[in-house]
Amino acid sequence: MSSRPLIGISTYKESGARWGVWELDAALLPVGYPRLVQDAGGIAALLPPDDPAHAPAVVARLDGVVIAGGPDVEPVRYGAEADPRTGPPARERDAWELALIDAALAAGKPLLGICRGMQLLNVALGGTLLQHLDGHTGPVGVFGTHKVQPVPDTLYASLVPGPDDVPTYHHQAVAVLGRGLTVSAHAADGTPEAVELPGPGWVLGVQWHPEMGADLRVMRGLVEAAQSSPAGHLSPSGV
Repeated sequence: MSSRPLIGISTYKESGARWGVWELDAALLPVGYPRLVQDAGGIAALLPPDDPAHAPAVVARLDGVVIAGGPDVEPVRYGAEADPRTGPPARERDAWELALIDAALAAGKPLLGICRGMQLLNVALGGTLLQHLDGHTGPVGVFGTHKVQPVPDTLYASLVPGPDDVPTYHHQAVAVLGRGLTVSAHAADGTPEAVELPGPGWVLGVQWHPEMGADLRVMRGLVEAAQSSPAGHLSPSGV
Protein backbone atom coordinates (compact mmCIF):
# COMPACT_ATOMS: atom_id res chain seq x y z
CA MET A 1 0.00 0.00 0.00
CA SER A 2 1.18 3.51 -0.76
CA SER A 3 -0.32 4.87 2.46
CA ARG A 4 -1.83 3.52 5.63
CA PRO A 5 -5.51 4.48 5.91
CA LEU A 6 -6.93 5.83 9.14
CA ILE A 7 -9.51 3.42 10.57
CA GLY A 8 -11.74 4.56 13.44
CA ILE A 9 -12.86 1.94 15.97
CA SER A 10 -15.70 2.57 18.42
CA THR A 11 -14.94 1.95 22.10
CA TYR A 12 -16.51 1.34 25.46
CA LYS A 13 -16.94 3.96 28.18
CA GLU A 14 -16.69 2.19 31.53
CA SER A 15 -16.96 3.36 35.14
CA GLY A 16 -14.36 2.37 37.70
CA ALA A 17 -11.79 0.82 35.35
CA ARG A 18 -8.64 -0.16 37.23
CA TRP A 19 -4.99 -0.09 36.16
CA GLY A 20 -1.94 0.43 38.31
CA VAL A 21 -2.92 2.69 41.21
CA TRP A 22 -5.81 4.20 39.25
CA GLU A 23 -9.52 3.51 39.41
CA LEU A 24 -11.29 5.92 37.06
CA ASP A 25 -13.89 6.18 34.35
CA ALA A 26 -12.20 5.16 31.11
CA ALA A 27 -12.67 4.86 27.38
CA LEU A 28 -11.31 1.43 26.58
CA LEU A 29 -11.12 -1.29 23.95
CA PRO A 30 -9.49 -4.74 23.90
CA VAL A 31 -6.12 -4.39 22.21
CA GLY A 32 -7.02 -7.05 19.65
CA TYR A 33 -9.05 -4.51 17.67
CA PRO A 34 -6.33 -1.89 17.03
CA ARG A 35 -3.75 -4.64 16.61
CA LEU A 36 -5.86 -6.28 13.88
CA VAL A 37 -6.19 -2.94 12.07
CA GLN A 38 -2.45 -2.33 12.35
CA ASP A 39 -1.53 -5.85 11.23
CA ALA A 40 -3.86 -5.44 8.24
CA GLY A 41 -2.04 -2.28 7.16
CA GLY A 42 -4.11 0.51 8.73
CA ILE A 43 -3.69 3.14 11.43
CA ALA A 44 -6.12 2.68 14.33
CA ALA A 45 -7.96 5.61 15.93
CA LEU A 46 -10.19 4.97 18.95
CA LEU A 47 -13.63 6.62 18.99
CA PRO A 48 -15.13 6.84 22.50
CA PRO A 49 -18.84 7.65 22.83
CA ASP A 50 -19.54 11.27 21.94
CA ASP A 51 -22.42 13.54 20.96
CA PRO A 52 -24.12 11.76 18.00
CA ALA A 53 -24.32 15.11 16.21
CA HIS A 54 -20.51 15.00 15.88
CA ALA A 55 -20.47 11.68 14.00
CA PRO A 56 -20.49 13.11 10.45
CA ALA A 57 -17.50 15.36 11.21
CA VAL A 58 -15.63 12.46 12.81
CA VAL A 59 -16.31 10.09 9.91
CA ALA A 60 -15.25 12.76 7.42
CA ARG A 61 -11.73 12.60 8.91
CA LEU A 62 -11.53 8.79 8.63
CA ASP A 63 -10.85 6.42 5.75
CA GLY A 64 -12.88 3.58 7.26
CA VAL A 65 -14.96 2.71 10.33
CA VAL A 66 -15.13 -0.36 12.60
CA ILE A 67 -18.02 -0.79 15.04
CA ALA A 68 -16.63 -3.03 17.75
CA GLY A 69 -18.26 -5.78 19.78
CA GLY A 70 -19.76 -5.11 23.18
CA PRO A 71 -23.00 -5.16 25.16
CA ASP A 72 -26.44 -6.05 23.84
CA VAL A 73 -28.26 -3.43 21.79
CA GLU A 74 -31.19 -1.97 23.75
CA PRO A 75 -34.32 -3.68 22.33
CA VAL A 76 -36.27 -0.41 22.19
CA ARG A 77 -33.99 0.49 19.27
CA TYR A 78 -35.77 -2.12 17.17
CA GLY A 79 -39.22 -1.86 18.71
CA ALA A 80 -39.05 -4.82 21.11
CA GLU A 81 -39.41 -5.38 24.85
CA ALA A 82 -36.32 -6.66 26.66
CA ASP A 83 -36.00 -10.41 27.14
CA PRO A 84 -34.92 -11.26 30.71
CA ARG A 85 -31.69 -12.67 29.25
CA THR A 86 -30.80 -9.43 27.44
CA GLY A 87 -28.04 -7.47 29.13
CA PRO A 88 -28.34 -3.97 30.62
CA PRO A 89 -28.56 -1.14 28.10
CA ALA A 90 -25.61 0.94 26.95
CA ARG A 91 -27.68 3.87 25.68
CA GLU A 92 -24.85 6.34 25.15
CA ARG A 93 -22.90 3.81 23.12
CA ASP A 94 -25.99 2.76 21.12
CA ALA A 95 -26.67 6.36 20.14
CA TRP A 96 -23.05 7.11 19.20
CA GLU A 97 -22.46 3.95 17.19
CA LEU A 98 -25.76 4.23 15.33
CA ALA A 99 -24.75 7.79 14.40
CA LEU A 100 -21.34 6.55 13.21
CA ILE A 101 -23.03 3.90 11.06
CA ASP A 102 -25.42 6.44 9.53
CA ALA A 103 -22.55 8.83 8.85
CA ALA A 104 -20.36 6.13 7.28
CA LEU A 105 -23.19 4.99 5.02
CA ALA A 106 -24.02 8.54 4.00
CA ALA A 107 -20.36 9.30 3.22
CA GLY A 108 -19.69 6.03 1.43
CA LYS A 109 -16.89 5.13 3.85
CA PRO A 110 -15.92 1.45 4.18
CA LEU A 111 -17.65 0.03 7.27
CA LEU A 112 -17.10 -3.17 9.23
CA GLY A 113 -19.37 -4.24 12.10
CA ILE A 114 -18.04 -6.87 14.51
CA CYS A 115 -20.54 -8.89 16.61
CA ARG A 116 -22.56 -6.10 18.27
CA GLY A 117 -21.43 -3.94 15.34
CA MET A 118 -23.12 -6.30 12.87
CA GLN A 119 -26.27 -6.27 14.99
CA LEU A 120 -26.27 -2.46 15.14
CA LEU A 121 -25.79 -2.25 11.36
CA ASN A 122 -28.90 -4.38 10.98
CA VAL A 123 -30.84 -2.22 13.46
CA ALA A 124 -29.65 1.01 11.81
CA LEU A 125 -31.25 -0.19 8.58
CA GLY A 126 -34.56 -1.09 10.21
CA GLY A 127 -33.90 -4.73 11.09
CA THR A 128 -34.54 -6.61 14.32
CA LEU A 129 -32.61 -8.98 16.57
CA LEU A 130 -33.25 -12.35 18.15
CA GLN A 131 -32.44 -11.62 21.77
CA HIS A 132 -31.25 -15.04 22.85
CA LEU A 133 -29.94 -18.17 21.14
CA ASP A 134 -29.79 -21.38 23.17
CA GLY A 135 -26.95 -23.76 22.37
CA HIS A 136 -25.82 -21.95 19.22
CA THR A 137 -22.12 -21.52 19.97
CA GLY A 138 -21.69 -23.37 23.26
CA PRO A 139 -22.07 -22.04 26.82
CA VAL A 140 -23.00 -18.36 27.07
CA GLY A 141 -20.14 -16.26 28.42
CA VAL A 142 -17.38 -18.51 27.04
CA PHE A 143 -15.35 -17.86 23.90
CA GLY A 144 -15.38 -20.75 21.48
CA THR A 145 -15.11 -21.53 17.78
CA HIS A 146 -17.57 -22.72 15.17
CA LYS A 147 -17.69 -23.04 11.41
CA VAL A 148 -19.28 -20.50 9.10
CA GLN A 149 -20.20 -21.10 5.48
CA PRO A 150 -19.91 -18.20 3.02
CA VAL A 151 -22.69 -17.49 0.53
CA PRO A 152 -21.29 -17.59 -3.02
CA ASP A 153 -20.95 -14.36 -5.01
CA THR A 154 -20.87 -12.09 -1.96
CA LEU A 155 -18.28 -9.65 -0.66
CA TYR A 156 -17.57 -11.95 2.26
CA ALA A 157 -17.05 -14.95 -0.06
CA SER A 158 -14.56 -12.90 -2.08
CA LEU A 159 -12.52 -12.47 1.11
CA VAL A 160 -13.05 -15.94 2.63
CA PRO A 161 -14.07 -18.30 -0.19
CA GLY A 162 -14.57 -21.47 1.84
CA PRO A 163 -15.89 -22.69 5.21
CA ASP A 164 -13.93 -21.29 8.11
CA ASP A 165 -13.66 -21.84 11.87
CA VAL A 166 -14.11 -18.49 13.62
CA PRO A 167 -13.71 -17.24 17.23
CA THR A 168 -17.16 -16.52 18.60
CA TYR A 169 -18.86 -15.07 21.67
CA HIS A 170 -22.49 -14.07 21.30
CA HIS A 171 -26.02 -14.99 22.34
CA GLN A 172 -27.99 -12.73 20.00
CA ALA A 173 -28.43 -12.73 16.23
CA VAL A 174 -30.09 -11.02 13.30
CA ALA A 175 -33.81 -11.77 13.02
CA VAL A 176 -35.44 -9.56 10.35
CA LEU A 177 -32.86 -8.20 7.92
CA GLY A 178 -32.48 -4.44 7.60
CA ARG A 179 -33.15 -2.58 4.36
CA GLY A 180 -30.90 -3.65 1.52
CA LEU A 181 -28.83 -6.10 3.56
CA THR A 182 -28.12 -9.62 2.40
CA VAL A 183 -26.81 -12.56 4.39
CA SER A 184 -23.33 -13.55 3.23
CA ALA A 185 -22.45 -16.35 5.68
CA HIS A 186 -24.35 -18.83 7.85
CA ALA A 187 -23.61 -21.09 10.81
CA ALA A 188 -24.45 -24.77 10.53
CA ASP A 189 -27.80 -24.15 12.23
CA GLY A 190 -28.71 -21.45 9.69
CA THR A 191 -27.99 -18.45 11.94
CA PRO A 192 -26.80 -15.44 9.89
CA GLU A 193 -23.10 -15.01 10.60
CA ALA A 194 -22.29 -12.22 8.13
CA VAL A 195 -24.38 -9.57 6.42
CA GLU A 196 -23.46 -7.01 3.80
CA LEU A 197 -24.87 -4.15 1.79
CA PRO A 198 -24.46 -4.82 -1.94
CA GLY A 199 -23.67 -1.84 -4.10
CA PRO A 200 -20.78 0.49 -4.84
CA GLY A 201 -19.55 0.76 -1.25
CA TRP A 202 -17.85 -1.69 1.15
CA VAL A 203 -20.21 -2.52 4.04
CA LEU A 204 -19.88 -5.81 5.94
CA GLY A 205 -20.90 -7.17 9.34
CA VAL A 206 -19.57 -10.37 10.92
CA GLN A 207 -21.10 -11.98 13.98
CA TRP A 208 -17.83 -13.41 15.28
CA HIS A 209 -14.67 -11.78 16.68
CA PRO A 210 -11.79 -11.65 14.16
CA GLU A 211 -9.76 -9.62 16.66
CA MET A 212 -9.53 -12.77 18.81
CA GLY A 213 -7.76 -14.72 16.08
CA ALA A 214 -4.93 -14.36 13.58
CA ASP A 215 -6.96 -14.28 10.35
CA LEU A 216 -6.50 -10.86 8.69
CA ARG A 217 -8.66 -11.44 5.61
CA VAL A 218 -11.78 -9.55 6.69
CA MET A 219 -9.90 -6.61 8.21
CA ARG A 220 -7.49 -6.50 5.29
CA GLY A 221 -10.50 -6.21 3.00
CA LEU A 222 -11.70 -3.15 4.93
CA VAL A 223 -8.24 -1.57 5.01
CA GLU A 224 -7.67 -2.11 1.28
CA ALA A 225 -11.10 -0.67 0.49
CA ALA A 226 -10.33 2.34 2.69
CA GLN A 227 -6.96 2.84 1.03
CA SER A 228 -7.99 2.40 -2.60
CA SER A 229 -11.65 3.35 -2.98
CA PRO A 230 -12.91 6.92 -3.27
CA ALA A 231 -15.93 7.63 -1.06
CA GLY A 232 -19.20 7.10 -2.85
CA HIS A 233 -22.62 8.01 -1.52
CA LEU A 234 -24.99 5.66 0.26
CA SER A 235 -28.10 6.82 2.05
CA PRO A 236 -29.21 4.84 5.10
CA SER A 237 -32.81 5.65 4.23
CA GLY A 238 -32.54 4.90 0.54
CA VAL A 239 -30.88 1.52 0.19
